[in-house]
Amino acid sequence: MRGEILVEGQGAKGEALVLTAPISFWGGVNPKTGLIADVRHPQHGVSISGKVLCLPGTIGSSSAAAVLLELVSAGLAPAAIILHEPDAILLLGLVVAQEMGHPTPIALRLDRGEFKKLAGNSLRVSQDGSLLISPAGER
Repeated sequence: MRGEILVEGQGAKGEALVLTAPISFWGGVNPKTGLIADVRHPQHGVSISGKVLCLPGTIGSSSAAAVLLELVSAGLAPAAIILHEPDAILLLGLVVAQEMGHPTPIALRLDRGEFKKLAGNSLRVSQDGSLLISPAGER
């Protein structure tokens, strides 16, 4: 399986965290902990740090880029980000992080229908956008 590269970044491996609802990074993710902070989100309290974060959608805010930049600079960012649809504001956070010299996660676009195949598995995301799926806990 291969995703369309939206923002180049480091290859990554980690557990797939497939969100079941769209999220706003501004107010929805705590940049100091990497936890989903929105109490109305189905995955409230779950950490996105070090995960391959699969987003079915985002809830816009012009501050989303700043939250993602804070996560990157604090070492709390997802290992990779997979979006159903590109979100230019959110991805700007990765571009700015790169310009500031931070190692950044790769961001890909992948059809939401593929997310079901990723849930509950470990993923290896290559810099060319290819995804290798392994059962959770397998290396």
